[in-house]
Amino acid sequence: MADDKDAAGRRGDRSRARTVLERYRVLQRLLLLFALLGTCMLIGDGVLTPALSVSSAVSGLELSMEKAQHKYVGLPVTCAILICLFALQHYGTHRVGFIFAPIVCIWLLCISMIGLYNIIHWNHHVYRALSPYYMYQFLKKTQKGGWLSLGGILLCVTGSEAMYADLGHFSQRSIQIAFISVVYPALVLAYMGQAAYISQHHSFENSYHIGFYVSVPEKLRWPVLVIAILASVVGSQAIITGTFSIIKQCSALSCFPGVKIVHTSSTVHGQIYIPEINWILMILCLAVTIGFNNTKHLANAQGLAVITVMLVTTCLMSLVIVLVWNKSIFIALGFLIFFGSIEVMYFSASLGKFHEGAWVPITLSFIFMVVMSVWHYGTIKKYEFDVQNKVSVNWLLNLGPSLGIVRVRGIGLIHTELMSGIPAIFSHFVTNLPAFHQVLVFLCVKSVPVPHVEPEERFLVGRIGPKEYRLYRVIVRYGYRDVQQDDLEFEKELINSIAEFIRSGGADQNGFVEGSEKLSSISSGAIPLWEEGGDGEVDGPASPNKEINQQTVAPQRKKARFVLPKSAQVDAEVRSELQDLMDAREAGMSFILGHSHMKAKSGSSFVKRIVINFFYEFLRRNSRGPSYAANIPHASTLEVGMVYQV
Repeated sequence: MADDKDAAGRRGDRSRARTVLERYRVLQRLLLLFALLGTCMLIGDGVLTPALSVSSAVSGLELSMEKAQHKYVGLPVTCAILICLFALQHYGTHRVGFIFAPIVCIWLLCISMIGLYNIIHWNHHVYRALSPYYMYQFLKKTQKGGWLSLGGILLCVTGSEAMYADLGHFSQRSIQIAFISVVYPALVLAYMGQAAYISQHHSFENSYHIGFYVSVPEKLRWPVLVIAILASVVGSQAIITGTFSIIKQCSALSCFPGVKIVHTSSTVHGQIYIPEINWILMILCLAVTIGFNNTKHLANAQGLAVITVMLVTTCLMSLVIVLVWNKSIFIALGFLIFFGSIEVMYFSASLGKFHEGAWVPITLSFIFMVVMSVWHYGTIKKYEFDVQNKVSVNWLLNLGPSLGIVRVRGIGLIHTELMSGIPAIFSHFVTNLPAFHQVLVFLCVKSVPVPHVEPEERFLVGRIGPKEYRLYRVIVRYGYRDVQQDDLEFEKELINSIAEFIRSGGADQNGFVEGSEKLSSISSGAIPLWEEGGDGEVDGPASPNKEINQQTVAPQRKKARFVLPKSAQVDAEVRSELQDLMDAREAGMSFILGHSHMKAKSGSSFVKRIVINFFYEFLRRNSRGPSYAANIPHASTLEVGMVYQV
């Protein structure tokens, strides 16, 4: 009985929290902006981490030269390494990834051994600093100065914000074991070793000497310098890849303009490359490196970015505890208060260094938030216009020869964001060009807020009107971490799914009703359609898991046709419809895309006109269109322009 009451109480907490969020649109917008803040700070971290990591590693060169020569060596070498790092991104990490683990292991072993040496050689009592008592005494004695120093202490935990970015590559348990048993002990020994060295050398006038390299025995400095530079490149590569991944997911959720996503590995889904973002990151990274030319200011900037990401994650995690894990709201509050109070303390200390570099992540996050917010707002307004101006199915069914409408051979794919009804862009097309294909498919590609969609659940197929009209609706669902097929594979998957829908009678007990249309979940490989190529070979059904390999040259589109196997047990009516589909496919497939121009309605507010007419239109003109996102060949694409008054 007690367990039932607890479960009922947890369901009540979740229901109340969900009701409040669903009732108030303002809370939903604030939650979106809050999540975007953390996302933008993480993107800013992708700018600052390579700059700081490489600059810190290269700073070891300054120990072997005079101070007057520092500006002629350190900065040029840092910039050269950063340029090489970003220029090689398009090759992917799979080619050199096998050396990453040895580099990191050697680096961790190196800093832990140096730290242990310094502890034994300089001050073996430094282990007492592990006690929180000395932290309390330090803050009590230094007061405001000690509080401000917390912003610099954040450097000790930078990188932890990206620790779980590769959960798709490694399990949660393996990351926890590796961190607790290897990474954390090595870092503690390294920092304790530096503290032991500083305790005996705190009288240096030049603050530069209070650093990592000066605590390294002189005979080991050059080998350690090489390892440090390699380790900084590995760490930078990790955050750059993480930035690519998070932007891909934001784009899939309509929170970032369309970008070209290249999959650099045929085996690891998470290894992607985004050319536009890569060069933007490189320019920004070089700008902050040259502009600051000071690792202290870079450290302050990165510290604020990291602690902001942590604070946002903690707040969102408290919502997950209630809404997703179905735990008590008191557990969520306890989690939020415990971790949030610590992070707020560090966050406030980082803000105190605003004029010493902390303004950079704020500026970067503001720019990215404006871009993401404007794009999300414009996308919503565009979808609302489509919904309000969609044409009824009866309008399409009434089109015929009496109205001068001609059906031409082939398959026409109408790309639309709507899951029901006829998009206004198609009526605009037919009004100006009174013809459409003998088989018409309204194709809706949807990104759903889950990581992956199973191949057998990817296609939802339905029929529009009577069978003899040969009108279909197909909804293709992708998770935000799914890999979309190239155009050849996609066409085969699409044809197979429609054919299976026809063979099954056009109905499925597991389908759902959208308006007057019934859509069924179809497995594209259920009916064995064969493809006959010019070389006489016969290909089986396409695999839905095929990756787009960046290094593979796009194959030439061969002359091919789908053939119904004679052994298929289908009645005459179904076979006739299937044969029409195959004949239309042989005649060719065309993609009809809407090329919308957004304009604010007359009478709109000044802010809305600026956002829609200038900012959103600028982003739309400079982003990748649906043809890039769906890998649609240019030769088969017809774009129809239309002005959207929103």
